[in-house]
Amino acid sequence: MHQRIIALFMTLSLLGAAMPAARAEAPVQQLHEGWSFRQARLTNWYPATVPGVVHTDLMANGIIEDPYFRLNERGLQWIDKEDWIYRTMFDLTPEVAACDHTRLCFEGLDTYADVYLNGERILEADNMFRRWAVEVEELLLDKGNELLIYFHSPIKVALPLYDSLPYHYEAWNDQAANGGLIDKKLSPFTRKAGYHYGWDWGPRLVTSGIWRPVELRGWNDLRIEDVFHYQKQVDRKSAEVETRVEIEAAEPMKEVRVAVYDGERKLGETRTALHKGLNTVTVPFTIRNPKLWWCLGMGEQHLYTFRTEVTRGRKTLAEDETRVGLRSVVVEKERDAYGRSLRFVLNGEPVFCKGANYIPCDCFLPRVTHEVYERTVGDAAAVNMNMLRIWGGGIYEDDYFYELCDRMGILVWQDFMYACAVYPARGELLENMRQEAIDNVKRLRNHPSVVYWCGNNENQDSWLTGWIYDVQKVDPKYADIIWAEYEEQYYHMLDQVVAQYAPGTGYQPTSPFSDYGKVSNDHEGDRHYWEVWHAKKPIAEYNRQRSRFFSEYGFQSFPCFESVKRYAPCSGDWSITSEVMMAHQRGGDHANNLIRSYLLSEYHEPRDFACFLYASQILQGDAIKTAIEAHRRDKGYCWGSLYWQHNDCWPVASWSSRDWYGTWKAQHYFARQAFDDLLVSPVVKDGKLELYVVSDRLQPAEGELTLRVVGLRGGSTERLSRKVLIPANASTKLFTLTLDELLDGTAPEQCVVRAELRTGKRLYTNNCFLVQQKQMDYPEAKVTRRVKPADGGYEVTLQSDCFVRGLYLSVEGELLHFSDNFFDLLPGEPRTVSVRTMLPQEEFESRLGTLSLADTY
Repeated sequence: MHQRIIALFMTLSLLGAAMPAARAEAPVQQLHEGWSFRQARLTNWYPATVPGVVHTDLMANGIIEDPYFRLNERGLQWIDKEDWIYRTMFDLTPEVAACDHTRLCFEGLDTYADVYLNGERILEADNMFRRWAVEVEELLLDKGNELLIYFHSPIKVALPLYDSLPYHYEAWNDQAANGGLIDKKLSPFTRKAGYHYGWDWGPRLVTSGIWRPVELRGWNDLRIEDVFHYQKQVDRKSAEVETRVEIEAAEPMKEVRVAVYDGERKLGETRTALHKGLNTVTVPFTIRNPKLWWCLGMGEQHLYTFRTEVTRGRKTLAEDETRVGLRSVVVEKERDAYGRSLRFVLNGEPVFCKGANYIPCDCFLPRVTHEVYERTVGDAAAVNMNMLRIWGGGIYEDDYFYELCDRMGILVWQDFMYACAVYPARGELLENMRQEAIDNVKRLRNHPSVVYWCGNNENQDSWLTGWIYDVQKVDPKYADIIWAEYEEQYYHMLDQVVAQYAPGTGYQPTSPFSDYGKVSNDHEGDRHYWEVWHAKKPIAEYNRQRSRFFSEYGFQSFPCFESVKRYAPCSGDWSITSEVMMAHQRGGDHANNLIRSYLLSEYHEPRDFACFLYASQILQGDAIKTAIEAHRRDKGYCWGSLYWQHNDCWPVASWSSRDWYGTWKAQHYFARQAFDDLLVSPVVKDGKLELYVVSDRLQPAEGELTLRVVGLRGGSTERLSRKVLIPANASTKLFTLTLDELLDGTAPEQCVVRAELRTGKRLYTNNCFLVQQKQMDYPEAKVTRRVKPADGGYEVTLQSDCFVRGLYLSVEGELLHFSDNFFDLLPGEPRTVSVRTMLPQEEFESRLGTLSLADTY
């Protein structure tokens, strides 16, 4: 009997050793239900949505109208002067109630918020960008808990701070006058999204609310606070990773095991004792022959799933799962014969950064769904972008945004949230800024897409070229105070945070940036080039300007007519100078006049409102296409082209290439060709046509190049056809022709130069115009169309007897996406595009309209 007991015990022990460690799932209870809100000085309570903001709750309850519609924004400026109260009642779930410890976690409170749990004030939040957590187990009841949040008006909090100073902190785009504050620009005093106070493309809608999730998180023996998979060294042969795990222990523990897995493969482990409180445990490991993560166009976006477990015996006490892309990123800032470079090197390969500047997708951030993010990031990838710059007047984006960038191969240049202003960066506010930086750097550092941090947008150039003199007029010592705060904030504090919490990640204190204490230039670092547009230089000036990295440039247009009808539906609104259209043009008369003057200078005057909207998009598309091609032709000197801007936060005339509804403007379609992996780029210079091929491929390619002169009324003459070798990752000028050789007597206004490069199964094309668009003699064309059903919609085939410039397809009453649009149609050469729609074919055909440049005058 005794032997049988021993044998049974040994069998059970062996079975136990073979069994996986028992999971100890940390219970989470979301607190998003049952909320109500009221104006603090009034008594009526209304249902509220969490996450949400006051404006969306007021809309949902029929108290205010949609601020994006016509002139409604003007009547809503009272909202930010009021305090607001939110409350909910909740019972604990059995899983949370069973835990020894419970944290109340807020992912985002906007902005000045006093939080009360069962009558006790547990938190005073004062930063929209930070996460907040409080241990609350001693205050919680099993049933009938009350959570109440009192939001103080950001205007009433900041106004005394503004009034207390004898000098002002400038905030360039703060629309204080629109908010009834005359010239009191309060935004620098509050850690809140700057664009909420208005911008030259956005309304003034200063929000308050629980804008990100709120939840209870239970735990017992310990919890994982943070996991950082620090990539010490990565190349094709090996990846040396040091996983740093922050663990909070309720009590001392003699030994726990911290291990990191890739699936079932254990990568490394560390056994250690824990003291009560916060511990940092390091787990080093090496992966041989790793699958590398590449940006779009350079390779696969491979992502590992690293699982970090903390165990004691066979019990898992806590675990974390993180998607990680293994890659090396070096940001080269090398002195050379020209000045100083700015170049991103990914896995040893130089990257020409192609993309745009990104702003928040809405003024009311909880309305930005996963679907909106998928469409927005997907639309960047769809036009061959490999980088988005997250601009400093918005927000540190939702985790899902960066996950999409990881999956789609979009590099992220991440600004800290400071833009077009100077800030009182001292004392408690400076420490608040530091904690904000730590919080967000730690949150984002595992994303392979996040490759660069930047202190601010344009603050240094703005100060050095103007604001300093305004402050000095009051008293020079105030200018010294502001500059000392600037240096501490951007040259020291933020730099140190990045170095400490995301070691190896690049940082620069401002954009544009050439050097410390100096104005930016065209031969060092990055440049914001705005002489085309703000300084009214001709579009052709893009071909002459240089930079080591163009991190901003842009050109405005209006949305399409079908988009405009949604926020300005009355026929009386249909003038670019109408009250409604001007309310949705935050650049004011200045911007409208620029669009008009550029159009009249280089294009014919459009005959009506709808034609003006369309022509503004062709103008914008041509301008940005010109700039992108110039930047890419200069590859080697220049290593980046990020136009302003990718998206809008509300329906508006702006520099965006996609409007707020997600509709692609001409610029977005044009960018797809200009950002392709191979670019064939003809350009006229000094009476000659130069033809370049720019490659972003990592291997040389062979192709066949054809150049022909196409008559606008038909006929095509081949001027050149040859096989070419295309060097890898370089810009190459293949040949030069004089215009006399090229045209051979053909009038330049009667033809278009067509360049075609065929390599493998791909055909790359580009059209070059030898005179301005208003000088082109576009004939009246007869465009035929044939519609046939296709998967989820239709295929539309178009053909013309003559050359058609910028053929635009639209469907009355709908915002439909065509696979190609605003394209040139060559005489006799059909073009087929697809569109997804549920409209019956007869109705689709009856509402399908076309418009070309020649139709507008």
